[in-house]
Amino acid sequence: MLLTFILPSLRFPARRHISTGPFRLQTRFRSRVISPSGFRMSPSPEFDGNTAQVLVFGAGNFGSCLADHLGDSLHTVYMWSRSESLVKHFNECHRNLEALQDHQFAESITAVGPEFPSAELIHSMDVLLFAIPTEGVRETLAALKPALSGERVPLLIFVNKGIEIKTRALTLEIIADTCGPEIAKVATFISGPSFAQEIVRRQPTSVSVVSLSPTHAEQASQLFHQPWFRCYTGDDPIGVELAGALKNVYAIAAGMAAGLGFENNTRAMLITRGLAEMTRIGTAYGASPLTFLTLAGVGDLFLTCSSSTSRNYTVGHRLGQGESLDHIIKTLGSVAEGVTTSKGLKAIVDELGVAAPIASGVYDVLYEGKAVTERANELMSLPAIRELDLSVESGKPAKRLMKKLGLDA
Repeated sequence: MLLTFILPSLRFPARRHISTGPFRLQTRFRSRVISPSGFRMSPSPEFDGNTAQVLVFGAGNFGSCLADHLGDSLHTVYMWSRSESLVKHFNECHRNLEALQDHQFAESITAVGPEFPSAELIHSMDVLLFAIPTEGVRETLAALKPALSGERVPLLIFVNKGIEIKTRALTLEIIADTCGPEIAKVATFISGPSFAQEIVRRQPTSVSVVSLSPTHAEQASQLFHQPWFRCYTGDDPIGVELAGALKNVYAIAAGMAAGLGFENNTRAMLITRGLAEMTRIGTAYGASPLTFLTLAGVGDLFLTCSSSTSRNYTVGHRLGQGESLDHIIKTLGSVAEGVTTSKGLKAIVDELGVAAPIASGVYDVLYEGKAVTERANELMSLPAIRELDLSVESGKPAKRLMKKLGLDA
């Protein structure tokens, strides 16, 4: 059976099955944020009713901005950080010492930590939102698992983008390994073109919200949806996870090209051919090719490959200008998941036996010591090929994962 997420205010008995309908949420207009364009968006009149208790794991840029968005949508939000100084300063000033430092955060957010959240706090939550690097998800879920053993299980939402290096596992598989297949089957994933700096300024943003359970995807969508933050639901978490992880690798490639001095034609080429590679890898893995045409696919790819504020693009740009990877990582100031994802992706590409010359080129620069100029010349010297060439074989990795979840592939 699938697990349920039910708000306490609905006064339904807690059961381990899917509720019959989505909850509806109250909204308000965020008057303390002034859009630089002067374009003001009022809250949608269709939402009214319940608020949620939300615990956000991670106080970086994205975790902070989503906590702020939810806090300003009348939800009560707790944000966990390992930094004692961050927690203390945030609760005193409602500012984050380490992320979005110029932003005044919603007063409905309380920072907690550095100790891991207590079982008592977790049991009182309706939603657990994970905004931590993929490499830390397994450890966090393992620590969390004892608190998820009760009858009432919160809605789990994941916004990280990456592939675990050692196991080559997507987050969906990590959830199954640590928390069990029943929780994995109702876990929800949010992905799409969404820079944190723009979300906190209420710039119009849209994302994909997906789960193997359509009801839980709808619940997560209702939690986040506002006129300035539109949500579109789907049921292909494997495809969305792959797209969110892979686009970071192609953003590094786009940054490398810019660092070498190449301009718009080259960027458009890399985005388009990067999308072709992502789709080829994804379909060979077992994802739907249509997923790569969504906000989580081409939308996020376009944004990450075309903005200098993207961390992964910045890594590539600095590599293209001749800096060493070690120096870039030490001075970047934040995580660029494309660097670690490239290593996991290389193993997946080799296992699937698909052609991914751009992704392979990025790996060679990051981990094989090849010069950016050398690898760029090799890529541009490849023979002409057919433009559209999707895998015709069903994806074994997705079948293995679905079997682990007890589902037919």
